[in-house]
Amino acid sequence: MIGNEDIRTPVPTIYGGMREQFADLWKKQVAELKAKFGGTIEAVKMPGVDLVEVPVIYVKKDQVIEVLKFMKDQEGFRYEFLADLTAVDEESDPRFEVVYNLYAVFTSHSRIRVKCKVREGEEVPTLVNVWPGANWAEREVWDMFGIRFTGHPDLRRILMDERWVGHPLRKDYPLRGYQLFPTPEPIDPKLLD
Repeated sequence: MIGNEDIRTPVPTIYGGMREQFADLWKKQVAELKAKFGGTIEAVKMPGVDLVEVPVIYVKKDQVIEVLKFMKDQEGFRYEFLADLTAVDEESDPRFEVVYNLYAVFTSHSRIRVKCKVREGEEVPTLVNVWPGANWAEREVWDMFGIRFTGHPDLRRILMDERWVGHPLRKDYPLRGYQLFPTPEPIDPKLLD
């Protein structure tokens, strides 16, 4: 509790309360995912029960692409839009969580979040074959956290200089980990074609 307010109180938006609007849909979708994928679903956090605003579904990393593809294509889900792909450094074991935020643009207009836990040095399968737009987001996750994506067509830094050492969004990265380069980054001639 903060003062007299419960932090679980939904924040009003111009779209109304998501929990009230999508509660039945989310329960149905989570039940269907558990029935279809069984042990692949490691955990689920639900709005109103846990401190989340949309359902968070934890999936084993080796099956995450299969689950996401199902959620994109399956009637009753149709999360056609990969709104965001990012990561979180939890400084625990497993250290990282790769986060997929999905949005059903053309059907229900609901949102849902899928996460997979990743240990230091482990790789996650690329999502580029399901959502081509995942290309740059996966490059950013690699650049900032050092998480590699198996099968990615061009996994290289996207924000930092190619000469940069380390991954700046890791919690163990030094706060003042400046790296200065007296010359501009060399241009790869293959990228100019």
